[in-house]
Amino acid sequence: MWVIMWIVIAMKTIQMTIDDKLLEDVDKLTAQLETTRSAFVRSALQAAIKKHRIREAERKYIESYTKQPQQPEEYEIDEVARDWGDDW
Repeated sequence: MWVIMWIVIAMKTIQMTIDDKLLEDVDKLTAQLETTRSAFVRSALQAAIKKHRIREAERKYIESYTKQPQQPEEYEIDEVARDWGDDW
């Protein structure tokens, strides 16, 4: 017996304003990529959101280390632990 699973992705239709030159560039690129405007815009928006989240995480990381800098004992390695037995 075959089981067929359907994945339904709910999408909304939106309207947006875009200048002529940008639309022309999008149309040229979507033709080259063999994709649709909608797929291209979705991908661009997903990339922008991901980039924003990364920047926000980096900002929080820097902010936390600015408030409470790392102490030398947190990153210094004991000389014994550093000796791997390599005789160069």
